[in-house]
Amino acid sequence: MRIDVVSIFPDYLAPLELSLIGKACQDGLLDLRVHDLRDFTTDRHRTVDDTPYGGGAGMVMKSEPWAQALASVAAGNTEAATKPVLIVPSPAGERFTQAAAHELAAEEQLVFACGRYEGIDERVMEWAAEYFTVRPMSLGDYVLNGGEVAVLAMVEAIGRLLPGVVGNPESLVEESHSDGLLEYPVYTKPSSWRDREVPAVLLSGNHGKIAQWRRHEQYRRTAERRPDLLAEFDAAKLPRADRTAFADLGFDVVDGRLRRRD
Repeated sequence: MRIDVVSIFPDYLAPLELSLIGKACQDGLLDLRVHDLRDFTTDRHRTVDDTPYGGGAGMVMKSEPWAQALASVAAGNTEAATKPVLIVPSPAGERFTQAAAHELAAEEQLVFACGRYEGIDERVMEWAAEYFTVRPMSLGDYVLNGGEVAVLAMVEAIGRLLPGVVGNPESLVEESHSDGLLEYPVYTKPSSWRDREVPAVLLSGNHGKIAQWRRHEQYRRTAERRPDLLAEFDAAKLPRADRTAFADLGFDVVDGRLRRRD
């Protein structure tokens, strides 16, 4: 996979040279390129922003430097069989999820446009649609100073799903959100630490009971921390023990969905 990132702060993306993503680049599993937007300006001050039409606070990123930068990125990869996906981090975008990460990990090329100030001139998105599949995306319902932090998170979430990046691919299967639920709690040695014990079932050697305990802990943790996720959970084929676990948490199965008791 090839990933291009355009930013006015290219050094902000330096952490991507570390850990598993950095190793994936070294091993040739990931082709990561960071571009400085100011390299595509034409004035001596390398200006990338201007005042907004209609008034208001803040500045807006100018359209022409972005068009030049994105055109350069598009022209630099003639081998792609499909349009690259242009991801624009924005609190006004669709929510970035684990499912989206899996979907994007199957693409040939991703391009990230790191906006700053009040955002990028909207006409850039309209123009870019001719050359890219444009997807504004949000990490969550909050505002950051720029898109770089979001790109760091998204590139790591996507990159680790590429074949060969994570040493043990089985570790990707039981993570939070992989099945729509939060991950179960994990423990390591020693079994007794500061008067706190590892749950006895994990020491039992009974793999069936361990699997059930972990699944029920997923239910408990999700119900406590992210009950909104349970609204989409398919409970139609849950075994009796799992239905009982949900019942203990205050949920009944109705028409294949979980319904919290009043």
